[in-house]
Parts: sequence; C-alpha cells; structure tokens
Amino acid sequence: MSSFLQFFEQHEIVLISCPLFFSLLAIFFVILTRPTGKRKLNLPPSPPKLPIIGNLHNIRRYPQHSLKALAQRFGPLMSLRFGNVPVLVVSSADAACEIMKTHDLTFVNRPKRSFFQKLLYDGKDVASAPYGEYWRQMRSICVLNLLSNKRVQSYRAVREEETALAMEKIEKSSASGLPINLSEIFSATTNNVICRIALGRKYSEDTTKFKKLLREFTELLGTPDVGDYLPWLSWISHVNGFNAKAKKVAKEFDQFLDGVIEEHMNQHNKQTNDHNKGIQGEDQKDFVDVLLEIQRQNKVGFPMERMNIKAVIFDMFSGGTDTTYTALEWAMSELLRHPKVMKELQNEVRKVSGGKSNISEDDIDNLHYLKAVIKETLRLHPPLPLLLPTISTKDVKIKGYDIVEGTELIINAWAIGRDPSSWEKPEEFLPDRFLNNSIDFKGHHFELIPFGSGRRICPGILFAMQISELFLANLVHKFDWSLPGGAIENDLDMTESFGITIHRKSPLIATANQCSF
Repeated sequence: MSSFLQFFEQHEIVLISCPLFFSLLAIFFVILTRPTGKRKLNLPPSPPKLPIIGNLHNIRRYPQHSLKALAQRFGPLMSLRFGNVPVLVVSSADAACEIMKTHDLTFVNRPKRSFFQKLLYDGKDVASAPYGEYWRQMRSICVLNLLSNKRVQSYRAVREEETALAMEKIEKSSASGLPINLSEIFSATTNNVICRIALGRKYSEDTTKFKKLLREFTELLGTPDVGDYLPWLSWISHVNGFNAKAKKVAKEFDQFLDGVIEEHMNQHNKQTNDHNKGIQGEDQKDFVDVLLEIQRQNKVGFPMERMNIKAVIFDMFSGGTDTTYTALEWAMSELLRHPKVMKELQNEVRKVSGGKSNISEDDIDNLHYLKAVIKETLRLHPPLPLLLPTISTKDVKIKGYDIVEGTELIINAWAIGRDPSSWEKPEEFLPDRFLNNSIDFKGHHFELIPFGSGRRICPGILFAMQISELFLANLVHKFDWSLPGGAIENDLDMTESFGITIHRKSPLIATANQCSF
C-alpha cells in the first residue's frame, strides 16, 4: 500500500480517457448508495468516503503517517474502505491486543494479493502463505532448521567473523580519512551473514545487485496494485509498468535462486559419488541442503517442489537481510543525532569489554543500555511500519464494533510506537525509558510490536537481533563517530524511503576515528 492519491494523480489522464469511466462512476455511485435492506452494522468510526474509491484518496506517500493522522481524528480503531475492500486500521496497543491475542485465529489469514502471486511464488513462502497445514509445515521447517535458539547460537562464528571483517574495512577507510558509507557496510555485512548461513557461502560479487533488487522488491510490495481493490481497473498495472517491473525483479531473483539450488545439487551429487568411492569430505549442511534433503526424502505431507524451496529461501534471505540492515541503519542514525546517548552507550560497551579490542557475543547480555537503544530504535522505526495485512475469516466484534468477514486488517505498528497514551514524550529518542521496565518486542507487549504478535509473528526475531546487537556494539566500541564536514546533529537528513520496509531515503554517511585500547 502506498500513495493512492499520487497514483490517481499520475494516471488521471488515463482514467479520464476511458470512454466508460464517467458512466461507470455514476452506476457504481448508485449501487453503493442505494439501500440494501441488510441490518445496520455498528462499524468503527470512519472518515468520509468517495464513490468507488472509498478512502483511497486519504492515503498519501507515507501510509503510516496518513493513517496515524486519521486515527487522531477518528480513533485508534478505524473503518476504511479501499475500493471494494472493507479495511480495519488499528493504532493503539489495547486494540492490537484484543485482535492479535483474543481474536488471533480470526485474523490469521492473508488477503489475496497480486504481488504475492507475482513476487512470492503465488504465496508459497511462509510470510504470505494462507493459514493452514502448508503454512504450519513450512514455518516449522524454517524454525527448526534456521531460526530456533539452538540453530541461531550455532551461527555465532559466522556473525563474529563477518563483524570483524566489517570493522577492518571501516578501520582502513578511517585511516585514509575517508567518510564511511554505513548503509553500504550494514547491507553488505547482513547480506554476507545470511548468505553464509542460509545459502552456504558468500555471494560478494552480487552484493550490489542484491541491494538494488531488494530495494526494488520492497518498493513493489509497498506499491498498490489497483486491481486488488478495484478489479475493473486491473488493466492499469499493465499501462503504468507495474507488471513489467514486477516480472523483471521476480525473474532476476528466480534465476539467482535456481543457480543456488543447482550448485547445491551438484555438490550433493559430488559428495555422494565421493562417499561411494570411499573418499571422506566435509558434510556441513546449510538451509538449502536441508530443504533439498526434505524434498528427496519426502518428509512433509505434500510434494516439495523447486518452487516451494525457492519461495522459502527467498523469504529467509530477503527478510533476514532487510530487517537487520534497517534496524542498524536507524539505530546509528539516532545515535549520531544524539551524541549524549552515543557517549553513554560507548561508556557501557567499553567498560564491559574490559580493554579487549572487540566485543564478543559473551558480552552482549551485560550490555543493558545497548538493548535499550535497539528497543527505542524499533519503537520509532519499526522495519515494517504497517505489519503485513491479514483478513478476518468470520464476523467478529472488536471493542463493541462489528467487523465483517473479509475485512482487511492493517496494524500501524509505527503509530502504536508513537502513541502518547502508551509513551511519555513519544516523538523523542529516549532509550532510558527501557531501563526500568520489562517491555520487549517479542509479541507479548502490544505497545511495541515491530515484529508482530500471535501466530503470524516474525519467527526470525532472535536471528535478526543477534547480528544487530553484536554489530552495533562493536561499531561504537572501536570508533568515535561524527557527521562529515563539520555537520551538526540536526543536519542529518532522516527522510524515510518508500516501500513496505522503511529505510533511510539517503545513505548514512559518517566519519570514524579509531579508539586505542
């Protein structure tokens, strides 16, 4: 979902040039406004709707901002209509709790979306798959073989090695007096960690390509296909180039994933032949190996085809890279804007290090202020400001309001994190607020739900946090940071990017001075 207003402005000529447009407008207006004879529903408050498009005109370029502004006028539980689709928007912790805890099973399914079909193998991945046995099986495979606590801890060496390599790269650049593109560093490091763990090796030559593809992917997922809300206008996605761009991005990722699978299959065949010849070699399985083994042994209750494998690999790759990179980018941005917070964090990290030249994962549990900084970052900058939509599977009452079957649910995690009824000084970056309370982001405290809650909670929270904490700790431990060119804190541009995942619009550039130990 993105700027529907901008969309209609861009395509105004196309719409008006359609000979049937005004006649259809009149017909649909009559249909929408005539009495239906049905019982009157007690719906949540709603802003005025326009014929045909409903409330699409209320959504600007940054939907989380638009929906927060509307919620301030119409309430934290708000009824909208996007074309043909009824929509429920949630902007408070208590309403989110009632839906995601009390009525979780009612809102556990995903709506049908054209981009799931175009970009996510027709919903065969975990994030967009319909709720049911397939989703349960695939999610279980991912958790057991990649995201469980035991598995995450087993990747410690990979995280520490890639963090050390990144620190060396920063050290070389700082020695030459060059500013550091931290966005590039974050992207490359998280990409390397995910590739080594999930795919078996680094694909360093493709890092720039991956970043470009992921940015295009998240922009496409954040762009509405008008046909999802107004089916009679689905042809516009052909005219405006949306379908062509989606096809291009999907094809490029698909070709890469095909290459990864072929590489693993060839390696397996070689190991099998070597074993038959009595040759012993390394037999370290990565996530792709596990999926291919499940396919060969038919360990699930449905045929595991190549498309299923590619869909799940892509989920783990894109989700693991994007959320981690985003959290690091915003955390460092806020630290550069708040030198006192940066100094307090550095004091803690350097004290815990005990004079060591680097921070290891053994030190992380003692870094309480570091964890507070990351929580505060996720409060202000949740990677997905609007959690992935779900849809009600039956009629239900929420806080006394009638919610009909087929209503799309949008939870504005960005607005909930800035709700003055839950947070004191909600727009300010104040990590200290987390030092004396137990609020966490693991789905139990609905004031802070950057990864969701309930059955659809992101299963990779621990995976993402391990690299985020380790990397940020070493970053402030080894270097003193400032903005380049003598810029002051308020000069740092904090403009957000456009897409389903919210990055910085411009790269984060900073100057590093190495500390001596």
